[in-house]
Amino acid sequence: MEKCIERPRSLCSLHGALDVIGNIYKAIPILHASPGCSMQASSRTNLYYLGGYHGLPSSNAYEKEVVFGGTKRLEETIRGSLEIMDGDYYAVLTGCSMGINGDDVDSVVSKFSDSKYPIASIDTAGFRGDTYTGYNMALLATVKALAKKTKTDNRLVNIYGQPPSSDITFRGDLEEITRLLARIGVKANTFFIRRDGIDQFKNSGNAALNVNLSPWLARNVDAYYKHEFGIETLTLNGWPVGPKDTANFLRTIAERLGIKKELVDKVVYEEELYVYEYLDSLFGNFERHRFILVGESAKALGLARFLVNVHGHIPLALIFTDSVNEAARQTIREEVEKLECQRKADVYFENDVYEIEQAVKKYEGRATLFMGSSYEKKLAQNLGAFFAVTSNPCLDKEILNRSHIGTHGCISLVEDLYNHF
Repeated sequence: MEKCIERPRSLCSLHGALDVIGNIYKAIPILHASPGCSMQASSRTNLYYLGGYHGLPSSNAYEKEVVFGGTKRLEETIRGSLEIMDGDYYAVLTGCSMGINGDDVDSVVSKFSDSKYPIASIDTAGFRGDTYTGYNMALLATVKALAKKTKTDNRLVNIYGQPPSSDITFRGDLEEITRLLARIGVKANTFFIRRDGIDQFKNSGNAALNVNLSPWLARNVDAYYKHEFGIETLTLNGWPVGPKDTANFLRTIAERLGIKKELVDKVVYEEELYVYEYLDSLFGNFERHRFILVGESAKALGLARFLVNVHGHIPLALIFTDSVNEAARQTIREEVEKLECQRKADVYFENDVYEIEQAVKKYEGRATLFMGSSYEKKLAQNLGAFFAVTSNPCLDKEILNRSHIGTHGCISLVEDLYNHF
C-alpha cells in the first residue's frame, strides 16, 4: 500500500463500477465477490432501481470459491438474477478475491449470450484502481454493450464525466443541464436520471456531440465514440455554473450544432435576467469572502469560476480531491489561472483529510468562507470561517433534486453560501 488515507472520499473500482450500473434504471449489477465486498461497495451507492444494497445479486463467494474457483456459483447467480430480477441490462462486476483467483468470468457470461437482454462482463477487482477507474471501466463497457448507430440526430448530445455518487447534487445538476439544452432545441442523453437511461445508451451512437464535464475522466469513452461512431467530444473542464458559464456553454453547443444565434441570444438573455433579478436582492447584504474550496475538479472549477468571475469573491485555495492524473493537473492549474482575480489561488491535489487540514492552517485569520464536504466542517470552524457543503460526502442534510449549476442552480448555491450553519 502506497499510503494510508484518512477518511477517503472514494472507494475501490468495484464501487465506481457499481455507481454506474446501479444508477441506470433497470440495469442490474451482479457482483462476483465476497459478501463483505458486496456490502461495502454498495453501501455508499444510491442504486436507482434496486432501492439499496439489500436487493443486490451477488455470488457471495467464500473460501471454497476463492480456493477452488467460483464459476459454477457465478453461473447459478446469473441464472437466478435473470429469472428473478426484472432488468433490461445486466452487468457482472468482479471483486478482489475473485479477480485474484483467476475465474474466467467472460466465459461464464458468454453462456448467456442468447439471453433476451444484454449482459456485460466487467473486471472491476478493487486492486485495479479507485472509484474513478471503475467509473471509466463500467461506462465504457456499457457504451460498448448498448450503443448503436442508425442515423445521426443533429440535436442530440451525450453528457458524461461525473460519477453519480461523487456529486451531492448530481440529479438536480443533470436536470438543469437537460432543461437548459432543451431551451435551444437540444436533447441530452444524461443516462442516469431518467427511466429511459438504457434507451439513451442505445441511442447514444446517434448523437451529434459528446459533452465531457471532466478535465480528465472518461477519455476512453471519448475515444470509443470517436472511433466507432465518429462523434466528436467537447471537453468543458467543469460544470457550467452561473450566468456567464451558462451563456458560454449554450453558445458553444449551438455553434457546434449549427443552431441559430438569434434563438440562443434570446434564451441567454432570459436566463441571465432570471438570475440577476434574484442576485440584485443581495446587494444590501453582500459579503465579499476570501474562500477555500475543496471538491472534485469538474464541480470545483465551475463553482470557482462563478464565485470569482460573477460574484466577486477572492480565492485563497482550491483543493481538488479526485484522482487527477499528472497530464490533467496542468490543465486544471491553467483554468485556475484564468480566474478574474489578481490574487491567484493556491492549488492542491489532495484527498487525505489530515493533509488538507495541514494545508489550510496557513489561511487561519484570512479565510472567511470554507466550502467542501462534511469532512471539512470542523476545519472551517477552526479557521473561524463560514461553512457550506458543496461536495461529497454530505452528512449534514438530505439532498434530492437540488442543483448548484446552470442559472437556476447557482441561486440555490448562493442560498447555501448565505445561510451559514
